[in-house]
Amino acid sequence: MSGSASPDVHGTSSVAVLGAGTMGHGIAEVAALAGHRVVLYDVERRFLDSGMEKIRWSLSKLAEKGVITSRKAEEAASAISPTTELGEAALCDLAIEAAPESLDLKRALFARLDALSKDSLFATNTSSIPVTEIAAATSRPEQVVGIHFFNPPVMMPLVEVVRGARTSDESVRRAVAFCRGLGKRVVVCEKDVPGFIVNRIIGPMINEAAWVVARGEATVREVDSCCVHKVGLPKGLFELADYTGLDVIYAASQTMKGRGASSLPVAPALGEMVKAGRLGRKSGAGFYEYSMGGASYARGEGEALDPLVVFSVGINAAAWLLRNGVCSKDDLDTSVKLGLGFPEGILQLADSWGIDRAVAALRKKQAAHGDAYAPDPLLLRMEESGDLGSSSGRGFYDYGSKETKLEEVILKKAPPLAWVTLNRPHRHNAITPKMMDELEAVSADLAKDGAVRVVIISGEGGKAFSAGADLTAFEFTSPVKAFESARRMFEVFSLFEKMPKPVVAAIDGYAFGGGCELALACDFRLASESSQIGLTETNLGIIPGAGGTQRLLRIVGVSKAKEMIYFGERLKAQDALKAGLLDRVYANEGFQSEVEGFARKLAKRAPVSLKLAKYAINLAQQVTSADAGQLFEAGGFGLAISTQDASEGISSFLSKKEPEFKGE
Repeated sequence: MSGSASPDVHGTSSVAVLGAGTMGHGIAEVAALAGHRVVLYDVERRFLDSGMEKIRWSLSKLAEKGVITSRKAEEAASAISPTTELGEAALCDLAIEAAPESLDLKRALFARLDALSKDSLFATNTSSIPVTEIAAATSRPEQVVGIHFFNPPVMMPLVEVVRGARTSDESVRRAVAFCRGLGKRVVVCEKDVPGFIVNRIIGPMINEAAWVVARGEATVREVDSCCVHKVGLPKGLFELADYTGLDVIYAASQTMKGRGASSLPVAPALGEMVKAGRLGRKSGAGFYEYSMGGASYARGEGEALDPLVVFSVGINAAAWLLRNGVCSKDDLDTSVKLGLGFPEGILQLADSWGIDRAVAALRKKQAAHGDAYAPDPLLLRMEESGDLGSSSGRGFYDYGSKETKLEEVILKKAPPLAWVTLNRPHRHNAITPKMMDELEAVSADLAKDGAVRVVIISGEGGKAFSAGADLTAFEFTSPVKAFESARRMFEVFSLFEKMPKPVVAAIDGYAFGGGCELALACDFRLASESSQIGLTETNLGIIPGAGGTQRLLRIVGVSKAKEMIYFGERLKAQDALKAGLLDRVYANEGFQSEVEGFARKLAKRAPVSLKLAKYAINLAQQVTSADAGQLFEAGGFGLAISTQDASEGISSFLSKKEPEFKGE
């Protein structure tokens, strides 16, 4: 077949796909849509008929949604030639094997293909078996490469290209060019390790999640809720395992374990469920019962679970991949974002949670369950050198942090985040006129800094956000002086309320009086579980003076505001959360990383739309006419939809990828 067509610029005009099953028919469809002539091979006609039926259905759906034209759908379908003759497939420029995950089956297929073909590039779509072992069945292992698509191939943007031990540079180049010609994002696995990049990370995590449940540390629902609602994954780990197929997960675990790729023991639940026929969605039951609605978990169920209980093993695996030169940092993080739907790369998540915390989580597991959990040497070197992540300015990535230390306020910028820290720990960060001046200065700086997308306000020392105004530092010698001091505090706090970007109050300890009023001026209030918050002025025979009476009632309602202010209540964090005064409460351990994770999610949103939304919401609290507020809202909508960010957001939604907003 290749002799009758002129190769394209990538050197591939005809493609054979060996196997019309779950992955094979999808790969054939992708290749046909890219303009290649495709030979789809399988051992029986019924498998081919089923595969072609699924291809036609998929193409019709793409045409219905306007992704392709009806004519394009027809052309793609007609470009695929199903056959039970392997000799026809052997004539193509590229042959992609998509048989079930059995080394013996794959080797037998490649041996037959090798005898029939002369110059074809051979590729295997294996998800975890080393390419080298498959290539050994041929007389030309230098022409065998891994091309690992993700399911479904038509929709998933990622492809892993894997270099076998003897794969030539030319074969890797051709494979990369071919995949890019399909419109895919390509990552290169430079060493032939079992599981490659994506499965090397997600496999241990799913396995560890099963162990966490087996040990009674969390439930299936708690783990999945944590993954989705705290970390931002599109599916929980158990939900993902059910979707993938527990037989597939178990086989991949055995493949990696048997080849020394993982020293972690395979969780018994995986094998037991496969033996019982509970394979996930395809069998109707797995970790969830699909006859009863399938995966279900509420936002709050995983709130108390530290993500590092599961994610630490994924971070450890990622460190191993980097230390052994398997792939680059960018390819590693791209792999989990595009292949698994992570909101951020595994290395970026590690940096945001803290390398020291990841190491501590692994050491805890090591002490309890053995050396299989020992932290990777790369993580230990990073901890020793102080490269702890974004909080230290450097981790897997360099955050270029810049710290400005004033007398009573510390400003630290590590775009897209900035921290404003009240720095009077010896006085529980009590507010003074000097602090007001410094807060005014840093607010002006942050408002105009386009690189900073989210501002976090916190208190130094771990005991207090701020215990309130330092009454000894202000001039309250006359009613006029007292009025001016209170008004000054209100105006400075309002600078953060009106700042054209989100502001987060990170409350770790006390937030009373003026400290509470500063937090009320922020867009979000996040607190550690041992924190307390309240407007306590009536205990001193005075009332709030820096906006507390005005802002509190808008947040908790008039009745609750009166109760809190009249009684000068000091609410514990969970009570404040129930009242609506706090937006999130996190465990004391890891509080800062939870806050940073929240802020980083926020920082990924479109800056212009957040600014306009903040203006509109703030205006709605100030005007009595809904029409007046909506006029601004409509104007803001008109401005937002004309931005490049809006174009990026809409196009990303249609193509089902994570948008990258530029603030333009």
